[in-house]
Amino acid sequence: MTPTRVFIHGLESTSQGTKGIYFREHYPEMIIEDYTGPLEARMEKLEAVLAGKDKLILVGSSYGGLMAAIYACLHPEKVRRLILLAPAINLEEFESYAGQTLTTPVHLYHGRQDDVVPPGEVRPVAEGTFPNLTYHLVEDDHSLHGTFPGMPWEELLKE
Repeated sequence: MTPTRVFIHGLESTSQGTKGIYFREHYPEMIIEDYTGPLEARMEKLEAVLAGKDKLILVGSSYGGLMAAIYACLHPEKVRRLILLAPAINLEEFESYAGQTLTTPVHLYHGRQDDVVPPGEVRPVAEGTFPNLTYHLVEDDHSLHGTFPGMPWEELLKE
């Protein structure tokens, strides 16, 4: 059975942002929704969208990375892989999950020049929470627009 692929956009983005458009064009079966409001409302919607689904591959960008990481911590049995793009797991909202041991494979991409979500704050949290972490510090900024299109998506999103 094929995995359920999901993209979760960042705080000030939408499903119509650059990454959402890319995934819609290249992976039309991917679940790409809009999330608004505070984290609690966003997580309620994510829970509803993913209700009854498993074998999940979650791609989360920035605040969407925070959401994906929280979802995976709450439902480790449902999540096959996490791909986190400059995830905001350095925020207070992740503190109660940080340090849990989530054995799900995690691929984290972060721009060295990110001035929105500092890589130096995220990496220790990721390393302390995700023992099966593949960490990529790349020459890019927060949006990862230079890195994103050339990422090995076929490999990252395969079953």
